[in-house]
This record gives sequence, structure tokens and C-alpha cells, in this order.
Amino acid sequence: MTDLAPHVYLPRSGTADYSVLRYDLDLNYRVATNRLDATAVIRARAEVTLSAVVLDLVHLRARRVRVDGQKRARFTQSPTHLRIAPAAPIPAGTEFTVEVAYDGAPVPRRTRWGTLGWEELTDGVIVAAQPSGAPTWFPCNDRPSDRAAYGIRVTTEQAYTVLATGEPTGHSVSGGRGTWTFERAEPTATYLAAVQIGRYTLEPRRTAGVEWLVAYPPALARRVLHDFEPVGRMLERFQELFGPYPFPSYTVVVTEDPLEIPLEAQAMATFGASHADGRSGSERLIAHELAHQWFGNSVGLASWRDIWLNEGFACYAEWLWSEASGGLSAAALARAHHAGLRLAPSDLLIGDPGPDAMFDDRVYKRGACVLHALRNRLGDGTFFDLLRAWTAEHRFRTVTTADFEAHAQRYSAEPLAGFFDAWLRQPRLPSLSR
Repeated sequence: MTDLAPHVYLPRSGTADYSVLRYDLDLNYRVATNRLDATAVIRARAEVTLSAVVLDLVHLRARRVRVDGQKRARFTQSPTHLRIAPAAPIPAGTEFTVEVAYDGAPVPRRTRWGTLGWEELTDGVIVAAQPSGAPTWFPCNDRPSDRAAYGIRVTTEQAYTVLATGEPTGHSVSGGRGTWTFERAEPTATYLAAVQIGRYTLEPRRTAGVEWLVAYPPALARRVLHDFEPVGRMLERFQELFGPYPFPSYTVVVTEDPLEIPLEAQAMATFGASHADGRSGSERLIAHELAHQWFGNSVGLASWRDIWLNEGFACYAEWLWSEASGGLSAAALARAHHAGLRLAPSDLLIGDPGPDAMFDDRVYKRGACVLHALRNRLGDGTFFDLLRAWTAEHRFRTVTTADFEAHAQRYSAEPLAGFFDAWLRQPRLPSLSR
């Protein structure tokens, strides 16, 4: 379902006035000078009659704009938005196309959650877009519920490898520059679109029917190949627990630079050199990012207020992987983190944590505890049937907490309204046995 309620967490990002069907991005980028010359073709459908089309675009300059190929579209630009006035209003229900030629030196934007978006590495680029960094590299409707197909073409210096949202469809070299093309048919939120550029070795694998790839700097080969070896076994176990892997492939990128946290993207996760210590020190994070392909990327958010549906589920997947791989059981980890939550301030409602706190660790840990408490109520067989049905029935759709509550109720003979109210909408921490 699509949430057209006010976008209260990021009120200046995105709009419900139109829905994007497809982005076609042609990026010509120079790593040495951080220069981007690009064109975005955006095919969309008007949900209301549009006298203007407003796109999110941060720190980059629009040079030319066309609507449905017409040259008469006027536009104005602020530091964060591009406002386009078509020659005539676009009626509700009508499909239309906007073409934007733009350029500049892309940089991250400053937000309450830190700097987000297109970021230069020592020798390359990453995109870290969650939740509002996408407009630092392409004009978009930056709203989690507005998911679209993508075609991405990137041209850069020949020495670099490009990995981007979508399945690779071509690679060519001309005049010392390489061009890489990608196609993503599955609906993808703007914050989950990514481009990663670096001097990478590519290591393709296939496990449990899933093609997956590890891209890494040659100097980190030993550490990376050791630490990311469990991805294949995770794919096997998570498909048993959550249902079939939802995308054609999975890509893991490990950068030469250290990163504070891993970065989630559609069918991709990016880790820093700091996450490949050669001693499996980041195994839980590897499991967490893989689990997001089911929870957050296939089954997506209608609104940021429901972020526990992403992070609580991925955090619980960490505990399930520990249990499956011979570590502490999910029950033991739930008890330990529940004890930690009892010592933390009780001033957060994870069903609506507010924008300042939506990445608070309590959203992750209490969200995971919700799921373990539900597992305790329903029993293992019913609980995992519930999870597999959730990912199957909502594949490539956006959901709300109310959707999950209604879904869970189908698997319980007893009412669950009080259970969810206590865990999600009350600050006091319930017992794991409730």
C-alpha cells in the first residue's frame, strides 16, 4: 500500500502529487576532479493536476529541462529543489516525462543524521543515501513509498570498476574511459539506489540458487574472502526462514577506506575496510545487511515512522544467524538486549520514534525483541510461517505497522492488539513472555 499521509519525518523531501515509474540516469563522472555531467529522464504519473513538478536536487545545477520533449518548460532552483513549470498543467492520471540535464561537483548533504549522499573516498566514490541523500546525485521524488524501475549508465576513468543499482547489462571502453550499464526492474526507493566506484577485484559466487558477488580492493583480498565467506550460508538459512531471496543477485562491496557503518542499497551492501578485519568481527553486520533485502528492500516502508519494520527485523535476523551458526541462541540474545533496554531511558515509542530518534539503537533492539516475544506467543512453526507469508504477500510493496499487525493477527487465536500496543506505542518495556 502507499501512504499518502503528510510526510512528517522529512516534510521537505518528496511529494505525493505524482508517482515515478522509471528513472533513466546517464552519469559522466571524473573521479580525479569530482565532476559530474549527467542527464536524468524521469517517467511519472500525475496523482493530482500538476501546474508544477517539484524534484529534490541538492548542490547540483540544472542546465536544461524538458517536459514531454517540449523545450518551453520553465524552471527555478533552490539549494534543495528544482521546480518545473510545464507549458500547460498535467491532468491527474496522465503519464509524463521530465528530462533534466544537470552538472556540478556532488557532495554529501548535512542532515540531523550526519552527512548523506554522494561521497568521495580516497580513490573512488560511495553513495550513502538513507534516508535523504539521493538528491545529491540525481533529481528525484525522494520519498520511501515512491518506488520505481531504474536504468543507470555510468562513464568514468577506465581504471575504475562501477557497481550500481541493477543487474549489469554492459561494459565498454573507449578513449581511456569505461562505460557501465545497469537495469533494475524491481521497484526501488530512491534511498536504496546507489553507485559505488573504486579499483575493485570482482569475485562472483553462486549459492542456494542465488548469484552473488564480492567486490574488494586487491590488498584486502585475504581479509575479505575470509570474513564474507558466510554470505553463502546466510543465503541458504535466510531463504529457509524468510522465503526465496527476492532479487536476481546480491552484491557486496568492500571499500579501501574505513566506514563507520555498512550501507544498505537495493540488492547491494557496502562495507568499509574496517568491517573486514580477517577475524569475522563484523559477521552480525553482514547478516543484518543481507536481511534487509527481504525486510526494507523487497518489503518496503510506506513511511519513515515505521522504520522498526526494517531495522527490528534485520536486527532479529542477526540473532537468528547467531542461533543457526552455533553462536548464542536468539532467546539468549533477546534476554541480554532486553536487560539492556531496561537500563535505557523509557522515552521512545518505536512505532513512531520521531525523526531525531528513528536510527536510535533502541528502535533496532526493541524492534527485534517485539519479534522474539511474538515468536514466544505463537511458537516457532507458526512464527516462521508468518514471516515467509509476510515477505511473499508484500513482495515489492510498501507496508505500514498496521499492515504487519493485521498480518500477524491471522496467525494468532488470541487478540494481539494489546501486545502490539504495549511494545510499539507505550514507553514502558513489556516482558518478553507477554
